[in-house]
Amino acid sequence: MIRSHCMTGRLLAAALALLAGNATADEHETTTSATTLFAFGDTFTETDGADLYHHICQGCHMPQGQGAAGAGAYPALAKNPKLASRVYPAVMVVNGRRAMPPFGNELSDAQIAAVVNYVRTHFGNDYHDAITADEVKSVRPQQKPADSNPQ
Repeated sequence: MIRSHCMTGRLLAAALALLAGNATADEHETTTSATTLFAFGDTFTETDGADLYHHICQGCHMPQGQGAAGAGAYPALAKNPKLASRVYPAVMVVNGRRAMPPFGNELSDAQIAAVVNYVRTHFGNDYHDAITADEVKSVRPQQKPADSNPQ
């Protein structure tokens, strides 16, 4: 039931992102065709930070990272001093927070690093100390090993 609710929310966000992308096609260049905007299932196939942002994030954070308010509050990423820490946005993408759903199960470490590095170097942000996929891996929740002696 919870998974269904999360996927419904993600589908709505994807639809909003698609609409926002169409409304602002002049504002950014894209080489992705309309038929490959989103991956099917529970994972995304995009690997480029700009593609990931435009296909996943801009539906809430808006095309220029200006944020939005309405059914929820979506903070501006543009000129955001919280992005000075490269770990902070990675934790937010992996785990989510408040209105932002977690994307840790849908994105690889490399994809999260790519989108975090993109956001930290665009929209008036000038943070060029890139996060690595290994650093993203270190912020993921640790899974407990399966009990080898169930009782």
